[in-house]
Amino acid sequence: MSKNTMTVAGIDVGGTNIGAGLIGDEHQVLDRGKIPTPTGGPDAVMDAIAELVGSLDGRVDAVGVGIPGVVREGEALTVPNLMNWHQRVDIADTLQQRLGVPVALGNDANVGLLGEWLAGAARGVRNVLGIWLGTGVGGGLILDGRPFHGSHGAAGEVGHMIVQRGGALCTCGRRGCVEAYAGRRSMAGVVSAMVDAGRPTSLNDIREDEGKEKLTSKVWARALSEDDDLATELFDMAIETLGAGIGSAVNLLDVEMVVVGGGMAEKLGQDLADRIAVANAPWMLQPNPKLSFVAAALGDDSGLVGAASLGRAALISG
Repeated sequence: MSKNTMTVAGIDVGGTNIGAGLIGDEHQVLDRGKIPTPTGGPDAVMDAIAELVGSLDGRVDAVGVGIPGVVREGEALTVPNLMNWHQRVDIADTLQQRLGVPVALGNDANVGLLGEWLAGAARGVRNVLGIWLGTGVGGGLILDGRPFHGSHGAAGEVGHMIVQRGGALCTCGRRGCVEAYAGRRSMAGVVSAMVDAGRPTSLNDIREDEGKEKLTSKVWARALSEDDDLATELFDMAIETLGAGIGSAVNLLDVEMVVVGGGMAEKLGQDLADRIAVANAPWMLQPNPKLSFVAAALGDDSGLVGAASLGRAALISG
């Protein structure tokens, strides 16, 4: 099979939706689909992935999957932001047997950054930190011109850096993580508690008006544009927390670019990246005038393109 004839399915599993794309050899999206993420656990998610792959209009030679958790050798070790995941799951092998084509698995933020590095905002940059803002806060790394996953597959987890000892409870079970203040799922929990305490907000009215079951990025973006006090307060806190966490990561790694992706970046664009850059500045030990903060250029397609590249590599390697 020649490289030019490969078509690979890229799957981006999120806390709200699962996206799928049929990706050509030049990283172009040939067809796409999306369905809500099932809440029934790993088997339900793999059923949904198989359904999406089957719905794509074209031959699929391999499949790459990005999932929001720690990944190693085709297994999801921990997946804190998907419902009813309580054990290690060998996703790659299970899907490969089911679909009959090579399947590769990666962390969703890692594959999102990989997509941006291959075909988006980070193309050609040697040292990059990716921050993916959605249901949780994911992170990925390109170091010295290569994707970096660490010794256990868990590198880049900026969302689970501790910024407040004994702070807010995170979905991972620990306290004080960046994600506990800046992940949509955690922020929604705070909204619920504040509403119960009598704090007014338009967030739930907007959610109903938009026909959403959750406080999605679209709901938050609209509430912010309408100057909702609670949404603004919580989002400001999220930005400040991200600034501290990213500043610490940049002090450690000395990257030259931070790519901001995920649902919030798709809705707020470069303005969000600029706000995080301002919040990051006070935490820098050695300011780098060449450090840039950019919004992901591929939008929803970052994860699809990056995941497909994992599937393509698995196909080539046999």
